[in-house]
Amino acid sequence: MVGLAFLFGALSVGSAWVVARHLRDDARETSRLFGRVFGGLNDPRPDAATGALFDLAAQVRAFQIPIAVTDSAGRVTAMENAPPGLAQDSANLRAWIAELDRVNPPMVEPGMGTVHYGTLPITRRLTTLALLQGLVLVVLVGLAVWAYRERLGAVRDRMWVAMARESAHQLGTPLMSLTGWVARLREHPDDISGTEVADHLQADVERLERVARRFERIGRPPRREPVGLGAVAERVVAYFRPRLPTRANPVTLTLAAAGPGPTIQGDPVLVEWALEAIVKNAVDALSGRGGRVDVQVEGGRSAARISVRDDGPGIPAGHRAQVFEPGVSSKPGGWGLGLPLARRIVEQQHGGHLQHHPGNPGSTFVLEFPLGPGQTA
Repeated sequence: MVGLAFLFGALSVGSAWVVARHLRDDARETSRLFGRVFGGLNDPRPDAATGALFDLAAQVRAFQIPIAVTDSAGRVTAMENAPPGLAQDSANLRAWIAELDRVNPPMVEPGMGTVHYGTLPITRRLTTLALLQGLVLVVLVGLAVWAYRERLGAVRDRMWVAMARESAHQLGTPLMSLTGWVARLREHPDDISGTEVADHLQADVERLERVARRFERIGRPPRREPVGLGAVAERVVAYFRPRLPTRANPVTLTLAAAGPGPTIQGDPVLVEWALEAIVKNAVDALSGRGGRVDVQVEGGRSAARISVRDDGPGIPAGHRAQVFEPGVSSKPGGWGLGLPLARRIVEQQHGGHLQHHPGNPGSTFVLEFPLGPGQTA
């Protein structure tokens, strides 16, 4: 289809150039004819006007304009550029004149008769040019639709792959934690208390339940209930802290929140998922190097915000414009679903904004949720 577009485009450009050159030549010859006729009619010599009229007739023939002149009785008194083989007063001649009248209405000239005329040959070229340009437009529109569908298909495929991997990751994290605690209990049954193990196991079980509820909510209208952003941030931070590296390349996770609020109307499961995806992105940015992740919750008059800042290497400049596109990731082995999913939850399902601010060093992501009537900051 791309080749067809280029072919039709080349033909259109070539036809336009030929038509433009033809019109330029016609303008030159018409101007020259005007000069000859005007000069002949003003020449005092008796044969000058006759010569000018002969020049006019010759130019009409050169222009290839089909012309027929008939008298008041309908008889043909003169004609130029007629198809060959037309006999005087024949049916073919009358049909040809009728065809001229369908193209252009005849002109009645006193003292001369009725002039029947057709179109310049350039008209056919202009019609061909218009058809070519129409074909180019159709092909380009088809090409754009095809490219759009291909892009949608590619994005959809990436989304399915990323969603499958995200599902495995969401389920895999608490399962690995459960497996680790089971192994530790078998190897060192007397070193840890049953209460400590029960708390961690309970946290992982609750995590599995939340994961199941998250994927159940996809594609459904979000719930509308009071959600304390401070409480959501506290749950997310409390889940990540025991699972961060503390020896080699340690990662520190802090939370600054005045309390369980500010309170918004939304879906607590989805809001927690969005924040968790942002925090995980920050923690992953510090993998293998260590650093600090700061989570801050604050309220304003019309919006509540959660800021997640890390002092990692930051997002490369070449990836910043696509950071929220599905399947795009600057991390080795990244799946490119966490940030697009978080933006969808914040913006499309809660009417907020998710923004990225590059730092020096690191990055800051700000989740902003609107405060409606009766909501507290």
